[in-house]
Amino acid sequence: MVLTESQAITVDGPEFRARGPPLTVSEATEIVGGLSRTSKMPSHSWGIPAANCHVGGKLVRIQGSTCRGCYALKGAYRWSAVEAAYQRRLDRFEDPRWVDAMTLLVNWQARKNGTPYFRWMDSGDLQSVGMLEKIAGVARRTPEIAHWLPTREIAIVRQYRKKSDVPENLTIRLSSYFVDGDPPLRLGLPTSTVHKDAGPKGLECPAYEAKPASCGDCRACWDPKVVNVSYRFH
Repeated sequence: MVLTESQAITVDGPEFRARGPPLTVSEATEIVGGLSRTSKMPSHSWGIPAANCHVGGKLVRIQGSTCRGCYALKGAYRWSAVEAAYQRRLDRFEDPRWVDAMTLLVNWQARKNGTPYFRWMDSGDLQSVGMLEKIAGVARRTPEIAHWLPTREIAIVRQYRKKSDVPENLTIRLSSYFVDGDPPLRLGLPTSTVHKDAGPKGLECPAYEAKPASCGDCRACWDPKVVNVSYRFH
């Protein structure tokens, strides 16, 4: 069943595992500031302004880093409406109903797209342990959905893991800092790298073999059994 934005959804039952009162998709969208949808991905996604990245904010100034020339700091991401949307999502993150609303939207988009996947941080990166705790909370309430969270905020992930376990359906994939660099293996989590002059390390992402770029049937980024995904520099 595809849900419309006007349909009320009860989110206190086992299907949604949320804690608040019933919400509509429109109300949930207002609470979180909306989701992103790109043609490349099989799912919707959520992110914040790339200008707020902690580690990325340093790497973007370093030649040869994977953040240099960041896609989320140029092109359509610089359009005023797009910038406003990402800022709105960051501004509304502290809403006490955020986890409830995201739980509903993650399930809604999976039904709408016909695929049980969700991508975090299509722009930006983790801001705090608290942000990761909320994301993990949404993952726990949506056990049938596979969540993928790419991040360079290794310190935040390390702090979180001292307090909590990572949900089985949340793949935190640590991203390398430099093009043709080694994967960050410090936490024993799945990783990703970017290759340019050197060959791919691990599984090479096939998305850019398609025109236009598309994940197609590949879901490697969401699969924790895939140790490293290597993206072609572009």
